Amino acid sequence: MIIVPEKEIGALLGRKESYSAVEQVFAAMASGDAYNFPVVREAIGHADALYGFKGGFDRAGMTLGLKAGGYWPNNLETHGLINHQSTVFLFDPDTGRVKAIVGGNLLTALRTAAASSVSINHLARKDAKVIGMVGAGHQATFQLRAALEQRDFEKVIGWNLHPEMLPNIEKVANEAGLPFEAVELPGLTEADVIVTITSSFEPTLLSEHVSDGTHVACMGTDTVGKQEVGADLVIRASVFTDEVAQAITLGESQHAVAAGDKAEADIHQIGAVINGTHAGRNSDDEVTLFDGTGVGLQDLAVASAVVDLAVKQGIAIEVDF
Repeated sequence: MIIVPEKEIGALLGRKESYSAVEQVFAAMASGDAYNFPVVREAIGHADALYGFKGGFDRAGMTLGLKAGGYWPNNLETHGLINHQSTVFLFDPDTGRVKAIVGGNLLTALRTAAASSVSINHLARKDAKVIGMVGAGHQATFQLRAALEQRDFEKVIGWNLHPEMLPNIEKVANEAGLPFEAVELPGLTEADVIVTITSSFEPTLLSEHVSDGTHVACMGTDTVGKQEVGADLVIRASVFTDEVAQAITLGESQHAVAAGDKAEADIHQIGAVINGTHAGRNSDDEVTLFDGTGVGLQDLAVASAVVDLAVKQGIAIEVDF
C-alpha cells in the first residue's frame, strides 16, 4: 500500500494536473464509464461537525475508492487546523485490496478549483475580460488562481459578506498583474464570469446582479439547505453540473427544482460538453451556470494522479498492509 502524506501534496500536484484529472473524469461520467456512489453526510453531534463519505468507480481510469472527511467549523480557532479535513482511500478494482491512502485537504481545494476552471473553459464567452468573485475565504484564492488561467482576464472584482477578507483575493489578482476592485453586489453586472464560493444558506447573488452573457460557477453549495444564488438566476440560466442527481438534491439547483421552477431534464452534465454531445453555450447573450456540487470521483481522480506522481518521483511511502 502507498501512503502520500498531506505535507507532500503541494509539491506533487499543481493546477494543470488537477484540471486534466477533473476534466477527464467529468467526461467519463457523461459517457457512462464512471459513476458516483450515494453520498453519506451526517452531523455527528460533536464539535458541530459534519462528517461523511463520497466515493465512486471510474471504469475508464480504473479508479475505485472514497473520500472520508467533513467540516469542523471550530478547527481554526480551537486547534489551529483548517476547518475542512479529509483523507482519500484508493482500492484495486481487480482485487478490492487497499491501494493507497492520500491526504485529502489540499486535494479538495485543488479539485474544487479545477471543476470551476473546467466550466469556465467550456462555457464562458471567449472574450470574457472581467471576473467577479463572491466569497474571499481560503478556497476563493484557489478558485481565482485556477480561473485566471482560462481566459485573458483584465480585471478582478469581488464582494464578500465580511469585506475585511477581500485582501485575500486582491493579493491573487495583484500576483497576476491585474487590478482589483471591491464592489457591492449590483456592481457584479460588470463581470463576464462570476465564481461564488461561500457556505451560505441564504441566496446572495441574484439574477439582477448578473448581466446577459455571463458564466456563473457556483461552487459552495454541497449540502441540503445551502444556497448561494437566487432561484431566479437558476431559472434564467442554462444550467450544467458535475452530476445531475446530486445537483437537484444538495446542489444549487435543489431549490428551483423543488419548487417546480426548473426541470431536472433542463440540467446537463458538463461532461457532455467536454465530450461534444452537448453544444454548451449557444450564444453570447446566454447566461450559463455551473452547479459544482463536488463529486467523489473528482477526489479519486486527483488522488490517483498524486499517487502516480509520488511513485514516479520516489516520494511515495510503501507499507506492507
